Amino acid sequence: MIDLLTITLNPSLDLSADSGAVVPGPKLRLAEPVAEAGGGGINVARAAVILGGHVRAVAALGGLTGERVAGLLEDSGVAVAVFHLDGETRQSLVVTDRTSGAQYRFVMPGPQWTGEQPAELLLRLTDDVRRMGPGALVVLSGSQPPGVPDSFPTDLVQTLPQARVIVDTSGPALTRLVQHPVAGGMPAVLRMDHKESEDLAGRLLPQARDSLDFAQELVARGVAGVVVLALGAEGSVLATATERLHCAPPRVPVVSKTGAGDSFMGGFTLALARGDPWPEALRLGTAAAAAAVMTPGSALCRAEDVMRLRKTCQLRADL
Repeated sequence: MIDLLTITLNPSLDLSADSGAVVPGPKLRLAEPVAEAGGGGINVARAAVILGGHVRAVAALGGLTGERVAGLLEDSGVAVAVFHLDGETRQSLVVTDRTSGAQYRFVMPGPQWTGEQPAELLLRLTDDVRRMGPGALVVLSGSQPPGVPDSFPTDLVQTLPQARVIVDTSGPALTRLVQHPVAGGMPAVLRMDHKESEDLAGRLLPQARDSLDFAQELVARGVAGVVVLALGAEGSVLATATERLHCAPPRVPVVSKTGAGDSFMGGFTLALARGDPWPEALRLGTAAAAAAVMTPGSALCRAEDVMRLRKTCQLRADL
């Protein structure tokens, strides 16, 4: 039984390492890098599996790097379905400066898609979702590579009317989704980070109440049925047309912030797939994000940390 289907249009081979000091000029000698399969939907799938879920991940992979990403996923517990591309899957590099603790993230753009490939993927996803049955939970997460139209999230929702589609994307695709909502193309849930929400709101959102106001504006405009906005160390907020929730994590030691958002999505969407109400899904996602910042490099959450932190996440519904 598959709990979730995730979609990764722009997977990556995530490399993380540290250096004595990151300064311009001299060669920087890095420690032995850690290699992990990455990209939004892949990371969401991995986090959900860590928490006990059963996930099928559709990933667009190409070249030798794509083969390496697929190989890294073989022992992850994620059922991977490869959508083959001719180009080379991108790589990303996270370098931590041991002197200051600062983290530097270098991300490649990804391979160019041809004109027919997005439509081919949508057709294939129709078959995948049909096998899952009505109400299937589908998570589109991560950036879009060159050649994929900005309308892809809307196209996905319209192609899969029988599914609950959750979108966590960025850049022009997110802007189009928010600024030009389409009837019949509304995701069940839309998530974005704090900077993205402030950019799209055109104003600062300093308090959780401000973020909730903006989230409900988006719901009222028909952008999504539910909107989740990340607040960094302050957790996340969730708004429906009638419900306003804020979940704050306990303070934890921060080792690396990489992977927090994807860990949130893994916990949040797995809870929804299992029938949990919005408050409990938000609580599990918040705990997973907090657990992820406690792990090094691009590592995701650990299940034991998530279960422990879940009990101490503070949920409010009176904002």
